[in-house]
Amino acid sequence: MNASEFRRRGKEMVDYVANYLEGIEGRQVYPDVEPGYLRPLIPAAAPQEPDTFEDIINDIEKIIMPGVTHWHSPYFFAYFPTASSYPAMLADMLCGAIGCIGFSWAASPACTELETVMMDWLGQMLELPEAFLAGKAGEGGGVIQGSASEATLMALLAARTKVIHQLQAESPELTQAAIMEKLVAYSSDQAHSSVERAGLIGGVKLKAIPSDGNFAMRASALQEALKRDKAAGLIPFFVVATLGTTTCCSFDNLLEVGPICNKEDVWLHIDAAYAGSAFICPEFRHLLNGVEFADSFNFNPHKWLLVNFDCSAMWVKKRADLTGAFRLDPTYLKHSHQDSGFITDYRHWQIPLGRRFRSLKMWFVFRMYGVKGLQAYIRKHVQLSHEFESLVRQDPRFEICAEVTLGLVCFRLKGSNKVNEVLLQRINSAKKIHLVPCHLRDKFVLRFAICSRTVESAHVQVAWEHIKEMAADVLQAETE
Repeated sequence: MNASEFRRRGKEMVDYVANYLEGIEGRQVYPDVEPGYLRPLIPAAAPQEPDTFEDIINDIEKIIMPGVTHWHSPYFFAYFPTASSYPAMLADMLCGAIGCIGFSWAASPACTELETVMMDWLGQMLELPEAFLAGKAGEGGGVIQGSASEATLMALLAARTKVIHQLQAESPELTQAAIMEKLVAYSSDQAHSSVERAGLIGGVKLKAIPSDGNFAMRASALQEALKRDKAAGLIPFFVVATLGTTTCCSFDNLLEVGPICNKEDVWLHIDAAYAGSAFICPEFRHLLNGVEFADSFNFNPHKWLLVNFDCSAMWVKKRADLTGAFRLDPTYLKHSHQDSGFITDYRHWQIPLGRRFRSLKMWFVFRMYGVKGLQAYIRKHVQLSHEFESLVRQDPRFEICAEVTLGLVCFRLKGSNKVNEVLLQRINSAKKIHLVPCHLRDKFVLRFAICSRTVESAHVQVAWEHIKEMAADVLQAETE
């Protein structure tokens, strides 16, 4: 493909993408395929001679689209949103065209410097404490990770390295292995499974702190665990506080947990993967109160801030704690500016060496929407979630299972777990809308998340009518 054909095919692809997104409401939200559907539809090996572009495009509709779950359908209410916007897509095109691997400043100065500035822009939108911003001479700063899972793991590994160095400085006879076997990290019993996974990868014990009646981690439960484990000779070193849990969007009590972590000299990491986007709105900023106690903070603009995946924003108060844990400088990666106070080599902030020019997406989206446009987008989703909550509350057959704060509603039929499992199965089998469940204590609960950029009140109303219809069928079958 030469430049001339690229121009022509590129315009065709933009048209295809625009048509797909404009017509996505008419596509069935969840596919009618079984595992293994795709292999029989394509050759067993790559072609020896080139295929035509037309053949490839035709196969998208014949082979790929039948197996796609349409996350951007206005009838997709599962999981949490995955962000999508035209400015971000255009920026991704440019990112692919530039094609730099931005592991160091010298590898592509604009790639590094734009990321530093965009993370400061976003930190200012959130009103993060100055300590988290790079500025011109700050000790903190932000980095774009691939996911919140990576951010949690990086924070845990940095905290692990820091405490090992501290203890070995105090007692040089201590081996790393002797310290490692005593390290213990903590999170709420409502924390995402990626936190547990970080503990597994990091080779440390992770303990779940029982949450309260609002599914939040509180000071008393954490303090009790710390006291018990220290008495047993263990070394508490890391706490993850979740703002906006995956199950029900509950919020750990930062103003209680934060001071304890600071007093005990335990690294506090905040995971606000979904909810963090809402903190750009003044009316939701109080949910981040207590961030000043944290050592690191992360959320995903690629969930709810119109920046396409992958773009997970992570800040640290002292970047030396992060970079010091992973710094390796082989000769082939060194450059003449790496000791400059302003210059950051982001390879020291992450697990992989290579990285894409992801800050372009932030730059395009922030400029083309503006802060006010992004705030309006968040507020619309929150308003729609409360509209759905109101519909549920008006039906005496249903109950709301957790406080509705942002864009997630947890609800269920009053009655057994079995009847709710059947209801969900009926809903998803019909494939008009798509939902996923969770467990809140011993209750099987349906989650209704406002996800699509194009979702409107009419879609919420259609979804509710469909849920009511399915519920009537399930309840009638129960009585027969």
